[in-house]
Amino acid sequence: MKVYFVGAGPGDPELLTIKAQRLLCAAKCCIYAGSLVSDQVLALLPENCEKHDSAAMSLNETIAIIQSCQERDLDVMRLHTGEPALFGAIAEQMRELEKCQITFEVIPGISSFQAAAAAIQTELTAPDIAQTVILSRIAGRTPVPPEQELEHLAATRSTLCLFLSVHQIVKMTQTLIPYYGATCPVAVVYRASWPDQVVVEGTLTDIEAQVKQAGITRTAMILVGPALRRQGGRSKLYDETFSHGYRKSL
Repeated sequence: MKVYFVGAGPGDPELLTIKAQRLLCAAKCCIYAGSLVSDQVLALLPENCEKHDSAAMSLNETIAIIQSCQERDLDVMRLHTGEPALFGAIAEQMRELEKCQITFEVIPGISSFQAAAAAIQTELTAPDIAQTVILSRIAGRTPVPPEQELEHLAATRSTLCLFLSVHQIVKMTQTLIPYYGATCPVAVVYRASWPDQVVVEGTLTDIEAQVKQAGITRTAMILVGPALRRQGGRSKLYDETFSHGYRKSL
């Protein structure tokens, strides 16, 4: 038997990879990440598939289900939201599977930060403005290493994609304004790519009020940075005066 850590993508089933969809449609047992996985994605599972919601389960309970499937020689789909390698807590599961000598494979998925960028129809990088994208979260009950606190990341003036942090929108704006300026654009995307997706765009000055008015308290991606202004110079890639291995300049 084998365990497949599968990225369910941001929510829209059409954003699943072909491999993820194939595995979903043939799954015999699926342990999925609760309400973070859309009903449309779960609907692809066969009717006779064993389904286990991991939202209320501990790591030991999850491994116990996998061991039960091992005894019955059933493959297990461990269905995670978005991209499993980002805040998916898959490393601790892998360590336990290695102890049990259970093989596993990771199937990547589209992350919510990518779906959020698509929702606001912008690029996260811009020539002369931002050539770095940082994926992080604000410290809360789950701490972050001191050198990765938000103020240190802000000093780079990179494009920030903040997971699991919308409930700390006040702390975010207060921390970022000294580095990015009060008029820096911000986008908050609730349930990116879901049917009930909500997009709120503003600046570090007014985004808090807009998020509060929209009633967004969780399940949202925050994008921050001057690249969101959709300004900046042209890239070298399509510049007619720039030569490269496939094109000579004019």
